[in-house]
Amino acid sequence: MIESPPKYVETHLSPAILLQNSNVAKEFNRLQDSYAYWSEVKYKKIDGIPDAQSLWSLLKTIRATKAIDVFPKYNLHFSLTNQMMRLCHIFDMNFGGKWGSESILPKADSRRYLVGSIMEEAISSSQMEGASTTRKIAKEMLRKNITPKDKSQRMIYNNFQTIQYLSEHTGIPLSVDLILQIHDLITKDTLEMAEDSGKFRQNNNVVVENAITHEIVHTPPSYTEIPSSLEWLVEFANNDSASIFIHPIIKAIIIHFFISYLHPFVDGNGRTARALFHWYMLKEGYWLTEYMSISRIIYKSKASYEKSFLFAEADHNDMGYFITYHLNALHKAFEELKKYISRKTAQQNDQNRLLKLGNITQRQAEILYMMLKNEDMVLTVKDVTSKLLITPTTAKHDIVELVNRGLLTEISLNRQKKGYIRGDKYHEEVEKLYR
Repeated sequence: MIESPPKYVETHLSPAILLQNSNVAKEFNRLQDSYAYWSEVKYKKIDGIPDAQSLWSLLKTIRATKAIDVFPKYNLHFSLTNQMMRLCHIFDMNFGGKWGSESILPKADSRRYLVGSIMEEAISSSQMEGASTTRKIAKEMLRKNITPKDKSQRMIYNNFQTIQYLSEHTGIPLSVDLILQIHDLITKDTLEMAEDSGKFRQNNNVVVENAITHEIVHTPPSYTEIPSSLEWLVEFANNDSASIFIHPIIKAIIIHFFISYLHPFVDGNGRTARALFHWYMLKEGYWLTEYMSISRIIYKSKASYEKSFLFAEADHNDMGYFITYHLNALHKAFEELKKYISRKTAQQNDQNRLLKLGNITQRQAEILYMMLKNEDMVLTVKDVTSKLLITPTTAKHDIVELVNRGLLTEISLNRQKKGYIRGDKYHEEVEKLYR
């Protein structure tokens, strides 16, 4: 699958060599900050360093000086890099704090942003483990609370419900019972054996293998070690009494890694690990996490996500590869959120033109705006209810007022169901505002 790194040999090169040449130091620091694996280092040529083996040994020596031992039983450790600290600082400044979401998210739309991001998280996390349905169908199911029709939809539905549940229970400490409850919620009616939901595996038949070649890429610890190992994880998550401080975001990532490494369940380990990461971030006060889909970024870079696990195990359980990958994914998710908010803010400003019609609410302006880009659109009360997150009664009231003004026209879709299209005055009153 991947080339194992050479056996570490203590190098005669002193780290002081990095102080002698700024270009050498710059390139070396780039390798360190990106947590480069041997497969990248072996092709590097740096002045003053004779060969790739020497460069690798020097890199490992530097990492050893900054190593943090997390769980000696499995030799789980990582080296703290400048980039890790830099990104954690950025996240501290933007993801948390008591100033609240109003300063970055338009207050009127924050609820919809929230629901939309949870949908994205649920869909992407499930797709990573085989859920095969389109995002459009999945979102329609979640918005309209339609009963899942197959296993893929059930996986997404469960993920959505689990994330919502965890978002409402951030005030409790991590416990083994909570981990079991999360797995039960997230795997309900999706496992081959229903009784495996919310239960630890009872044998060593579970391995992680390449989906194409079926080559075993990870053999988790024995099932007999699961209870004691999770007790360690609970202690690690709930207490900051360790001799070396570990930043809460890095702790959240380690929790994600550890569940995947331990593989305590027959199936659903990845979904459970990502849900726990999401919960722990919220628990530690990083409220903006709720508005981002980390799993969407991970899904789009799934190969790199999987490699970060493989690199860690191949290099003696050095979690730095996974931590570096995950922090970068978190940063990309944050950048995507900023672009999304910018786009939605521009759209909001565009919608506000419709308020110039007079005697029209913000919700009604949004209804009219939906039809602006598609003159053939047919809306139903259910469509408006799910998209604006309002009750059917409110949606119907808003629509009827627009019909009475001639901006919408009611049509029959069948004997019972009604639809709404552009009315006679739509072109005259609405479209002229955008000329």
